[in-house]
Amino acid sequence: MFGFRSTTGGLVALCAVLCLVGCSSFQGARLYQSGTLALDRGDSARAIADLERAAELVPEASEVQNHLGLAYAAAGREADALKAFQRAVDIDCGNLAAVENLAAARRHHPRGTAP
Repeated sequence: MFGFRSTTGGLVALCAVLCLVGCSSFQGARLYQSGTLALDRGDSARAIADLERAAELVPEASEVQNHLGLAYAAAGREADALKAFQRAVDIDCGNLAAVENLAAARRHHPRGTAP
């Protein structure tokens, strides 16, 4: 990876929001947590599987998209990482980790923009 940042406090913020919206959101939070732990262990395949499912359950969670981008980047899937970081910023332009990750991904992606 090349200078990507994890969303600081993302799990706490995500859980706080998800507590208000329902059961599938709790499952999304659980998958976000397990995907993030897998990413921390270096298991990008498991991280991608968990975070993709979390993104389906909570599509408006910028933190999930940011960590999904990190997992894609760790797996060498630069174009997918770029798209996930862009979605994270589109959802929440105040997610500074996602903004920085998007900028880094654009610098390293051959075309500089999401396909």
